[in-house]
Amino acid sequence: MITTLDSGSFVYDGALDSAYATALLTLITSDESTGNDGGATASGRSQEPGHPLAVTSSRVLSGEQSNTSIIMTVSHAAAAGTAASTAPAAAPAPVICKVFRVLHHGDNPDVVLQSALAKAGSTRVPASVGSVVGTWSDERVFDGIASGHLAFAQEFLPGVRDAWRVALEAAEAGHPFTADAFALGEATAEVHETLAGVMPTVEPSPELIAAVLASMRGRHAEAVAEVPELGQFSAAVDRIFDKAATGHWPRLQRIHGDYHLGQVLAVPSGGWVLVDFEGEPLRPMAERNQPDLAVRDIAGMLRSFDYVAGSFADTPLHPSATAWAQDARQAFLDGYVARSGFDLTSNRALLEAFEIDKALYEAIYEARNRPTWLAIPVTAIARPAGGALS
Repeated sequence: MITTLDSGSFVYDGALDSAYATALLTLITSDESTGNDGGATASGRSQEPGHPLAVTSSRVLSGEQSNTSIIMTVSHAAAAGTAASTAPAAAPAPVICKVFRVLHHGDNPDVVLQSALAKAGSTRVPASVGSVVGTWSDERVFDGIASGHLAFAQEFLPGVRDAWRVALEAAEAGHPFTADAFALGEATAEVHETLAGVMPTVEPSPELIAAVLASMRGRHAEAVAEVPELGQFSAAVDRIFDKAATGHWPRLQRIHGDYHLGQVLAVPSGGWVLVDFEGEPLRPMAERNQPDLAVRDIAGMLRSFDYVAGSFADTPLHPSATAWAQDARQAFLDGYVARSGFDLTSNRALLEAFEIDKALYEAIYEARNRPTWLAIPVTAIARPAGGALS
């Protein structure tokens, strides 16, 4: 509830009303459009035109801030101008519709990438249902009219857990995660392979390489300013960046962009499924829609395994969890190489640079938001001082 009017009526968020959910899904799956209301428009784009859905019940997930997710139980609806079929049809899977509460000018990569993967037949993302695109007034945009995605609907996978929770429980119980990590490496490579096949790729130019490394060095300086103790490792970090500059850089492509264990779901009989392709939330939308290096995703997942181990710091489990993470990291890399054929040995310097860059990003974040977790990225940044990253 938002407020109560003097008349005694309640004002509440429309997403909580089943009528809103019904109208939203109808807009998407029937490819409808709204009128120009106060300078704003909205148009539905179904993934499979001609297959409208009707909402039978809905509920809103709690705990989100920048988005509102609505879980919908749905049924088939008759397409406009056609009679309802009397033949029994299997009930469609439930739908989760993410309504973006913070709007950005430009395409949302979460919609673009997952829709492209689903269209290509990938089972490594939930099936896409459709999206809503719109326009609205924004004086920050050149012509005063912004456009972008307003909502995204896809298959809801009930009863699943994210890989972070699965990995954390395995580490705590002392159960090996190598087979799971290997399969996750394969799934990651599969998604990268599909994205490279259906989305544009870019040859890395000297100017582009210089820009990426300049961004890394700028983040390094920012991290040292935020966490002065990192200054003692600066020479080793600089050597890693220098080595990466002279190494082989593969073609750039679309990637997940904010990849970690919390962005992967363990689906019974379905393996690993990737979600939330929005990219790092602090990066401008225009940057998140540009091709990037696949090693950025690989580095992000390696850092996530370290975070599992770091969760057991100052406990008797920490030594075994650290060894657990090292095994999981290597198994993930082995799985990625097995599926992709990408030579991580000759590209090790580049991967190390991206992993250090991610740890620097984490150090800044933890120093500002979770100081008790700061030791996790600091430990990773300290590794080059004693040799190569493990």
